[in-house]
Amino acid sequence: MRNIFPVLAVTMALVALWYVAVVPMNAQWAQDQARRAGAELTLPALIADTMSQQRPRLPAPHQVAAELWNSTVVEEMTGRRGFMNTGSLSNRSLVYHGWVTLSATLLGFAIGSALGIALAVGIVHNRAMDASVMPWAIASQTIPILAIAPMIIVVLNAIGVTGLVPKAIISTYLSFFPVVVGMVKGLRAPDHMQLDLMKTYSASGGQVFAKLRWPSAMPYLFASLKVGIAAALVGAIVAELPTGAVAGLGARLLSGSYYGQTVQIWSALFAAAILAAGMVAVIGVIQRATLRRMGMAA
Repeated sequence: MRNIFPVLAVTMALVALWYVAVVPMNAQWAQDQARRAGAELTLPALIADTMSQQRPRLPAPHQVAAELWNSTVVEEMTGRRGFMNTGSLSNRSLVYHGWVTLSATLLGFAIGSALGIALAVGIVHNRAMDASVMPWAIASQTIPILAIAPMIIVVLNAIGVTGLVPKAIISTYLSFFPVVVGMVKGLRAPDHMQLDLMKTYSASGGQVFAKLRWPSAMPYLFASLKVGIAAALVGAIVAELPTGAVAGLGARLLSGSYYGQTVQIWSALFAAAILAAGMVAVIGVIQRATLRRMGMAA
């Protein structure tokens, strides 16, 4: 309860501020409609109108929650019945769109994590890589992803690579850097006394890595993986935007933007946030189990 209460308190405060912001953000539309109808809005009527507009500037929390419920539970149940009748899944369900984005995210995250760990090992053990690869890895992150994503997709489409792979490559681009930085820091965490002690034991380079550097890097690795998987999700969503994708959370954002469906946009954003929080939580569970097994956590 000590951990849950602060989270609930902050959440309730944010929701309250959100409700307060809804009224001034949506008041102009309500007042314009009242003037056209020759009516005068009282304050209670104004508040009620701003909380229930179909295309508000800022949707109310209950509108976003209702859209999330309808586009997940309700649409998923409808989609299952449709699949039984027609053999096709409903493309209106956020579960379906979330899975499309999640598949690209997980593939890109796996590639980015493997690449990041490999680069970090090379940087720590090779001075030439330390002097050459690390600056380039840092420089790569200064390029805006919105600028490079269309270029990657166009080039890959030109050579016949479409579908999941281009999105996964963009996820890889965003996710490998946190892993590189975290693993380099972790592999260099042992101090000189620990390294000298390994030398007195006549430990080989591989033994030093396996018995000292790798265990020392575990806390850093999991911390960077949490950042990396969130970045991979952002990359997958961004990759869906310039392609005019018809599936994925990015596609939901696009369609909501095209038709002015702000509630749909916000529900897709919250779905992405929930998806990211779930993946980070899974990594946290794996982290606790791994560190406990290694004797590094209670």
